[in-house]
Amino acid sequence: MALTDLIEEYLLLWILLSVGLGIAVPRLAVVTRASTLVLAVMIGSISLTLSVERFRQVDARALGAVLAGHVTMPFLAFGIARGLGLSPELTVGFVVLGAVTPELVTPVMTELADGDTALSTTALVVVGVGSVGFIPAVVAVLVGGVDVPTAPIVEQLVVAVVAPMLVAVGVRAWQPERVARYDAYYPSVSAVMVILIIGGVTAANAAVVRSNASLLASVGVGAVVLNGLGYGVGFLVGRRAARPARVASVLTVGMRDFAVAAALVIAAGLPTVASLPAVAFGVVEMATSAGLAKWFADDGD
Repeated sequence: MALTDLIEEYLLLWILLSVGLGIAVPRLAVVTRASTLVLAVMIGSISLTLSVERFRQVDARALGAVLAGHVTMPFLAFGIARGLGLSPELTVGFVVLGAVTPELVTPVMTELADGDTALSTTALVVVGVGSVGFIPAVVAVLVGGVDVPTAPIVEQLVVAVVAPMLVAVGVRAWQPERVARYDAYYPSVSAVMVILIIGGVTAANAAVVRSNASLLASVGVGAVVLNGLGYGVGFLVGRRAARPARVASVLTVGMRDFAVAAALVIAAGLPTVASLPAVAFGVVEMATSAGLAKWFADDGD
């Protein structure tokens, strides 16, 4: 088995091990000091797989429906956090989680589920670019009573998300054949960055996790509910589309990029506990999305 296969096929296992190691070795929180760099590499490497040809194949109505579903996610996340009576810091964490880009591996999951990968890829890029304005706006609207520095959030989005994404897509368009030679490696590089940042963020929250099991349980419940509602919203907004677009809609809306959310919270200088929802959501999402992709694929046979 190639190293890339070992990383990608067992990503859930590596994430679980990373979370466990972070709890056991709090000193690994040092990884968060490089969160901006880790995030930029994670976004840039997976974005090198995005070709211009994919964007030309997309149905504009299906894309609009997916984007509408995406807009609802931070509001659902806010409602869940309030319903569970979570602290303002954790509420911010849930809102950021709901507002970030779809999970970077969504196009891969969509492909495995026999869905419309062009749609999921385009949605990922459009949401990534739009996040510069969207995330600070929803944070200000939903948790405006909490002292949340939006300027650092915007800065991190530009430096670590939008710029690497645009540069990578541009490089792919400029030298498509040369970049395509290494397509097998880009997802693995991104996956390694996911494992690193989740381990570091978990280590930063190790004291909270160890001392407050009930809090962790509440956050876990919130993560499960948000993930499930996301899949439901994705199905509703895409119910009139053809099956491939409907599959892409379910996965794109339901899968939130937990690693981006965690890294963004830390890099923006927010309290480390605000990244706990992203950690919990990552474990939940990786398990459910893999199962859902397999179910879709089997159902389509």
